[in-house]
Amino acid sequence: MRKRLMKIFSGFFVLALALVMTGCSASNGKRIIRIAHAQSETHPEHLGLLKFKEIIEDKLGDRYEVEIFPNELLGSAQKAIELTQTGAIDFVVAGTANLETFADVYEVFSMPYLFTSEEAYHEVMNDNDYMQQVYHSTDDSGFRVLTWYNAGTRNFYSTKRIETPEDLKGQKIRVQQSPASVNMVNSFGAAASPMSFGEVYTAIQQGVIHGAENNELALTNNKHGEVAKYYSYNKHQMVPDMLIGNAKLLNDMSEEDLNVFMEAALASTEVELAEWDKAVEEAKNIAINEQGVEFIDVDVQKFKDAVSNVQEDMLEANPSIQELYDHIQAVNAKYEGKE
Repeated sequence: MRKRLMKIFSGFFVLALALVMTGCSASNGKRIIRIAHAQSETHPEHLGLLKFKEIIEDKLGDRYEVEIFPNELLGSAQKAIELTQTGAIDFVVAGTANLETFADVYEVFSMPYLFTSEEAYHEVMNDNDYMQQVYHSTDDSGFRVLTWYNAGTRNFYSTKRIETPEDLKGQKIRVQQSPASVNMVNSFGAAASPMSFGEVYTAIQQGVIHGAENNELALTNNKHGEVAKYYSYNKHQMVPDMLIGNAKLLNDMSEEDLNVFMEAALASTEVELAEWDKAVEEAKNIAINEQGVEFIDVDVQKFKDAVSNVQEDMLEANPSIQELYDHIQAVNAKYEGKE
């Protein structure tokens, strides 16, 4: 309990420090670049951010110093986005679900079974030229996406076995704070419970919710496998995380500096992608042998059928996702051999 309180007080202290030191420089005159994310120091995203820091300090070290704050030290993803909007911090890593309220186009990533293969998912997200139009959609909100990180395939995990959609009925499942994610999980027959990622462990432990939906790393990096012993591969989403930067900071940079920041961002994605598959295998090994988690292969088609109307409903309700949806379907078709 004392360690948890110390972490909370430390988080408040760092947050207050970030607020009063907005845009300030270190004692050596360098501009401090603060980056917030929700993961641990061993997570692929953190390793990618270390590459980001390395490149910026190697090439622009006379002007910039990069500080990385993991483990939600500067608050939840939604709070960190708000701080990035104001410039209290400079960058944050957050899921696309957190961006839906700022730009409707990001809602498409919450669509169940949007991508039909990992190959299609990676091709779409690695097409940086195409994705730039999406990334600039939040400029008026004060921030812009620089690059993406692979967050794997999202699946359900719970204190109860989930083998068919019927097993979700009556279960309270944590979702990201996104209306589209809420609708998706409710469509499966569960009761969606939006909450911050940092609250999930305690909520499952105390029986407030039965489980959540995320990738395998949540079981180990965030210790959810200690309280939820069944992980079901229903593969309902492939949702990227995004590296988001303060728009004013980026717009005020010289072209030379901005090019280095973009180079660093894309290099951080390369590192993150390379580390991801290794991290998943390690997480599964730990979850099985140390946490006692059971991984369950299910009939994915049954889960697809349970939410077959959701894509059509989302397209009708939000026309702004149509263009990106069509682009993704064209890439899906290529890997299905339909072109």
